[in-house]
Amino acid sequence: MKLIARQFGDKCEIVLHDWSEGYDKSIVAIENGHVSGRKVGDPGSNLGLEVMRGSSDGTSQYNYVTRTKDGKTLRSSSLYLTNDEGEKIGALCINFDISDILTAQKTLGYLSMIEQEQEEKFVNDVSELLEYLLQESVRLIGKAPDDMSKEDKMRALRFLDEKGALLITKSGTRICKFLGISKFTLYNYLDELRGVGNGNG
Repeated sequence: MKLIARQFGDKCEIVLHDWSEGYDKSIVAIENGHVSGRKVGDPGSNLGLEVMRGSSDGTSQYNYVTRTKDGKTLRSSSLYLTNDEGEKIGALCINFDISDILTAQKTLGYLSMIEQEQEEKFVNDVSELLEYLLQESVRLIGKAPDDMSKEDKMRALRFLDEKGALLITKSGTRICKFLGISKFTLYNYLDELRGVGNGNG
C-alpha cells in the first residue's frame, strides 16, 4: 500500500477493508486518508456493504467516479477479496482525487475553445505566399493552367485578385507565366473583372 501511495502521491488514497469483524470498523489500513476523510477503524462505503450483504455480485470495479462529502471528485477502483471458500472477506480500494485535473481540463477547454477555423499560411518569403495562392486557384478551378479556358483563367484571376495576390511586388510577372498569358492580357482581364471602362467603374 505504501508503494502505491508513494508512487502516485498524496492525492491517491489506498484502503484495505477486513469484513471478518463486521462492517462498522472495516478499515484496517489506509494511506492518504485525508482524500476521503477516513481513518483506520472507520467503516467502508455503501458499495462494499452491498457486496458483503450479497445484494451485489461482488465483481471488482475499476475506474468509476465517486464524490466525497466535501466535494472532491475521485476516480476509484475496488478489488474484492475472497477466502478459500469463495466468500467475500474484504476489499482493497484505490481512490484518486482528480478534482484539480478536472479543473485544469476545464480551463484548458476554455483556452483552446475554437469559434471558427481559418486556413492561414505562415511563410518566410512573400513569394511562398504567392505560390500558395496560385496553387489554391488551380484547386478552385480544378484544372491545370494549360487546360484552362479564358473563362477559367478569369475565374482564377478573380480569386487571386480578391485574395490580394496582385498587391505582392512583381506578382503580375509570375501570374502571367503561371497562367500562360501576356501582361497585356492580364490587365485586360483585370479591367474586365473590375468593370473598368464599361460604366461600372
